[in-house]
Amino acid sequence: MHAGLKITAFAAALAATFGTAYGVGQGIGPVIDDEPPARHDAHMGGGSGQSPAGGLQISEMGYTLDLRTPRLAAGRTADLRFAVRGDDGRAVTAFRREHDKELHLIVASRDLTTYRHLHPTRSADGTWSIPVSLPRAGGYRVFADFTPEKKGAENLTLGADLAVSGGYAPQPLPAPDTTATTDGYEVKLGGALRPGAARELKLTVSRGGRPVTDLQPYLGAYGHLVALRSGDLAYLHVHPNGEPGDGTTTAGPDISFTATAPSSGIYRLFLDFKHDGKVHTAAFTVGTGGAGAAPVDEAPHASSGAHGH
Repeated sequence: MHAGLKITAFAAALAATFGTAYGVGQGIGPVIDDEPPARHDAHMGGGSGQSPAGGLQISEMGYTLDLRTPRLAAGRTADLRFAVRGDDGRAVTAFRREHDKELHLIVASRDLTTYRHLHPTRSADGTWSIPVSLPRAGGYRVFADFTPEKKGAENLTLGADLAVSGGYAPQPLPAPDTTATTDGYEVKLGGALRPGAARELKLTVSRGGRPVTDLQPYLGAYGHLVALRSGDLAYLHVHPNGEPGDGTTTAGPDISFTATAPSSGIYRLFLDFKHDGKVHTAAFTVGTGGAGAAPVDEAPHASSGAHGH
């Protein structure tokens, strides 16, 4: 997570679900459950080029995600523990801080209805942990997004499967829509997600029919965007164009991203933004036009100021 944008992708198959926001445990980011559409340079593609799909593996470039809590029980709070191991088998203890954190953790159900953006705590021996409660049983994917503190090291996103026990009832993926509501806010999505082509996505935040122009920085930005591809949960983490204090980026109502999809398909987008001291998450289902889902409107939306990150 830095100042440009890059795509990293993740994989493992099953079905799709995601939805509404709340906080869980210490150091936790926003959360989504049930509600239908209710770094800075790193991940979903940026500029004119497309990054190769990444994060589809538990091991990559000499690093392995060691998920020490492979199972949880639905509705019960428990510590999720893991480590990142180098090719020598030892837990990594030195990470580059990006967006105010050494590591960003995403937990998502395979039906794309439950979503968590978490910030765990690392102990001296390299073990990461955070309390988490997941409301539904089923298959989940855990994504660790980090950059080792090593000369020449690149940002990585590694993934591992998590099983949550209990009665399993998969939910249908919400239909494509360009408007999402969450916690009394309305977020409109403008632009298009296209495979192999960098396009701008603009999200406009309002509350009570009035544009929100005093968004607060969250992890060094006015917004963070994660996309998960339906079917294999390919992971894309997008950062905004511009940053607070750069002299050109306004604090809303618009948050702009440049993104490149790794392939045609249907994606679930999760926007995290902070206002009135709380982090909120808005979720959208979008299609690239190649998988039978309606693409989002490519017409530009009204903007109160330029963004770049």
